[in-house]
Amino acid sequence: MTTATNLATPWSRQRLRHVLEGDGVIAYPTEAVWGLGCNPWSEFAVDTILALKQRPMHKGLILVAASVEQIGFLLDPLPPAVRQRAESHWPGPVTCVVPDVAARIPHWVRGDHDTIAVRVSAHPLVQRLCRLAGMPLVSTSCNPAGREPARAPWQVRRYFPDGIDLMVSGSLGDSRQPSTIIDITTGQKLR
Repeated sequence: MTTATNLATPWSRQRLRHVLEGDGVIAYPTEAVWGLGCNPWSEFAVDTILALKQRPMHKGLILVAASVEQIGFLLDPLPPAVRQRAESHWPGPVTCVVPDVAARIPHWVRGDHDTIAVRVSAHPLVQRLCRLAGMPLVSTSCNPAGREPARAPWQVRRYFPDGIDLMVSGSLGDSRQPSTIIDITTGQKLR
């Protein structure tokens, strides 16, 4: 059975950090659906998420951040106009595909791409998770491939009775659809 926490106590916040530092996987509410997250620099944790979702690594995953500063290392090499275009969408439900110029993100997160999809969330709980973790997190919808994303804790437990180390209690945001995805260099809408 997955442990649940609401991050209200120092112990629960320490538990979150312990799970993320220890190659664990969390489930948490996002703007529109429940998400699965982990430390993007943990190949084991990312592999766990990919196995849970039955998602091939080559497709890549999204990173979510608490602020633009948290992903500044990805934005700094971009031309100023491209960086400004990305920042104009945040915080909010827009995921920008940006070039990973210096290959700073591991291939197990990027997949077969030389780009990375990133979002600065406006959801207070997602921002708090990233701040407590001290880094952007992998963020992907909480569902096996081909199934509807979970919109309630009971759906998370039904989809994944095992494999999630911590469920973070909270409410979904007001969005009804997953984030829009755009290629920030071309402006093309991908989803």
